[in-house]
Amino acid sequence: MSEAVGPPPEKVRKVLFICTGNSCRSVMAEGLLRHGLKRTDRSEVQVLSAGVGTPGGMGPTPETVEVMHREGVDVTLHLSQPATPTLLHSADLILVMDEYHRATVVGRSPASANKTFLLKSFLAPAPPDDPNIADPIGQPMDVYEACARTIKEAVQRVVRWLDHR
Repeated sequence: MSEAVGPPPEKVRKVLFICTGNSCRSVMAEGLLRHGLKRTDRSEVQVLSAGVGTPGGMGPTPETVEVMHREGVDVTLHLSQPATPTLLHSADLILVMDEYHRATVVGRSPASANKTFLLKSFLAPAPPDDPNIADPIGQPMDVYEACARTIKEAVQRVVRWLDHR
């Protein structure tokens, strides 16, 4: 698990994914978790995403739409939103894509430190060599596909963990 101050909360009602622009990684994670929770009938868990560097109102990248479409997940209606202190405070579990996002979240909402984790490291069987999930923005489709595979693997661990809550 990432270096957070405390354990994840026992009861999780709202999961928030964070990246920079809320147009790629966090959108993929949000869509994949929603999809996974539908399959396990966990509709009481609200899933959101936001960005630490977006003013909001932007759609996902075309590459994000395409890789999610291949997973059977429709993200076409997604609109980015900023990671405000109010939004961060309202979440029970915050999963970020890299250390920069974690530091930014904790800087905006110090009380969120105990519930903010690196997605790639969250409940990983062993610490990954690189706990960060690189931003695919502006990269070729194969980079988006690799990013989506990494996020999907991590989100599947989150689904299993939530199933035991």
